[in-house]
Amino acid sequence: MGRLRAAIVGATGMAGQQFVQALTRHPDFEVVTMVTSRTVKNYKEALLEANGSSRWTQSTPVPEDMSDVPVISSKEFDPKSVDVIFTAIESDLAKELEPWFAATTPTFSTASAFRYYDDTPLLITGVNDEHAKLVIRQQRERGWKGFVLPVPNCTVTGLAITLKPLHQHFGVNNVLMVSMQSVSGAGRSPGVRTLDVLDNIIPYIPNEEGKVRKELLKILGECSNDAISPAEININCLCTRANVLDGHTESVFVGLRKRPDLSEIKKVLQDYNPFHGRRLHSAPDRMIHVFDDPYRPQPRLDRDLGDGMTTSIGRLEDEPVLGGVKYVLVSHNTKMGAGKGAVLLAESMLEQGLLG
Repeated sequence: MGRLRAAIVGATGMAGQQFVQALTRHPDFEVVTMVTSRTVKNYKEALLEANGSSRWTQSTPVPEDMSDVPVISSKEFDPKSVDVIFTAIESDLAKELEPWFAATTPTFSTASAFRYYDDTPLLITGVNDEHAKLVIRQQRERGWKGFVLPVPNCTVTGLAITLKPLHQHFGVNNVLMVSMQSVSGAGRSPGVRTLDVLDNIIPYIPNEEGKVRKELLKILGECSNDAISPAEININCLCTRANVLDGHTESVFVGLRKRPDLSEIKKVLQDYNPFHGRRLHSAPDRMIHVFDDPYRPQPRLDRDLGDGMTTSIGRLEDEPVLGGVKYVLVSHNTKMGAGKGAVLLAESMLEQGLLG
């Protein structure tokens, strides 16, 4: 079978550029069109500002196979012209456009517009793949040939990945978390004002803590009879913005129903390898890496492990107050937590026979 034809919507923004990087020379998907607010000759031209500067913000150049991909406006785009759509647009616009896309075509989104609907799973590949079958309910109830699958909030992604094996083996009942989130998580528009975040930590991110609490319970919940029962976990968190470019750091305190030795907890985390034997192009060799060095993980040193798809853990210690374990994690918010995580999800849906 040849590669599926793909479109990237919102391709010039930060999240769209992450899709461009994740889909370059992809064995399963070929980007044949990009969608922005205006029609231009190609992606290279779409990135140019009026003053001649480029909107490309990534540390590596625009991939060669993406420069000449044609770019059209959303008014001219026909969702039926492609097999799969990747969207990187603001939630208000997503509410308007994504149902139109999904009526005919599977759509993978970084927006929050569909995260909280009962007929929409909130998937992290390797964590809750069994929830994927819920898209059949979404298609049936909405009369769609396609579907919308949003990726979770980037802050909850690393947290859910590290809690999954703990919950599976020992049962998690209580979680406290403090995040130190990178500025790239806020995007460029409106983003974080430079003079606010330099030499500083901003102690509040609007709506973030509610998203983490709600989404974690949905991701770790049980899916049966076309519905997800939220996980019975008590969770609270404080989310802050730190002067870091990429990579979210989180301090996590976990109460466990069973009280294993720390060595057993470490082994469970290290052995967690849901990608073994699966043909997933964007998956890392290891989903979780556990550091013994007490000064790791650090975002600058460790966010790119597994090409940004591995979640790092360090400071793994007993937690006597909640009765469990505490640790620090680093997760790449713009790779596993956004565009590349959505591409990995599309690969997983293709593998499961739920895409096309």
